[in-house]
Amino acid sequence: MAALASTEEGLAGFLARHSRVLVLTGAGLSTASGIPGYRDKDGVRRGRTPIQGPEFRRSDAVRRRYWARSMVGWPTMSRAEPNAGHRAIAQLEANGHVASVITQNVDGLHQRAGSKRLIELHGNLHHVICLDCHARYSRASLQPQLERANPALASALAQPLPDGDAAVEPDALEDFHAPQCVACGGVLKPDVVFFGDNVPAERTTLALAEMEAADALLVVGSSLMVFSGYRFCRMAAAAGKPIAAINAGMTRADDLLSLKLELPAQEVLPRLVDLLSAPSA
Repeated sequence: MAALASTEEGLAGFLARHSRVLVLTGAGLSTASGIPGYRDKDGVRRGRTPIQGPEFRRSDAVRRRYWARSMVGWPTMSRAEPNAGHRAIAQLEANGHVASVITQNVDGLHQRAGSKRLIELHGNLHHVICLDCHARYSRASLQPQLERANPALASALAQPLPDGDAAVEPDALEDFHAPQCVACGGVLKPDVVFFGDNVPAERTTLALAEMEAADALLVVGSSLMVFSGYRFCRMAAAAGKPIAAINAGMTRADDLLSLKLELPAQEVLPRLVDLLSAPSA
C-alpha cells in the first residue's frame, strides 16, 4: 500500500475512527529530549558499531568499553526529560484515543510522562542486573561508584551518543574499572536487550497480544529497521489493520502505510490532542 500524503487532520481522523490504537515508538521520539537517534533520514545507521550481547557477556574488555562510555554519557541520559511528544501520547491514552504503547526506546521517558499501558520492548537503561546472582540496582546508584573508581575519566567531556553512550578515547579504557555486584562480585549489565540478544519471550508474548487486540497501528519516530519493531507492521498488514506513521524520514514499512507525516513528533502529537479534544472531533 502506498503511503498517502497526510495532514494532521487526517491523522486525527485515523485515531478517532479506531477504538484500539497501538502506538509503537522509536528513537526519533526522544531526540527532542536531547538523546541522539541512531539513524539519518534515510534510515542509515550513524556512528559506532553497537555492542553485541554475547560479546558483553564473554569479554572483560567489551564490558570495560561499555561501562566507560556509559559513565561519561550517563549525565546526558539522566537529565533527559519527557518532551511534548511523550506527554501527548500519555494524554491520548488518558483520553481513550490510544489503547497501549510499545516502545523500542530504553530511556524510560514514556513512563515518566505518564503512559500507563506500556511495554518497554528493549528494556530500561535506568535498571541494572547482575548476571550471576540476578540482584537488581538502579543505574543512578552506580554512577558514584564508577566515578570514584575512575576519577581520571569522571570529568571527561564527550559527544553524547544514543542510549546514554558517549565517545571515549581507547587509551582511557585500559585502566578502567567496571562496576561489580556488591552482593556477589558478579558481572553487571544494563537491563536492556543488546544487539544479538532476543527480547525476553514473556515480553514478546505480551507485545504480540497487544498488536492482536489492536485495530490500528501508529508508528512514531522509528525507521523500523530493527525487525523487533518492523514485525508489528507486518502483523498489522497481514491482518488488514491500517498503519499510520509520524517519522522525519523513510521507514522500512513505507509501502505498508496508509498515512504518514514526515514532521517532528513533538510538534504533531500535541496538535492531535487538541484536534481530538475539539467539539467537532
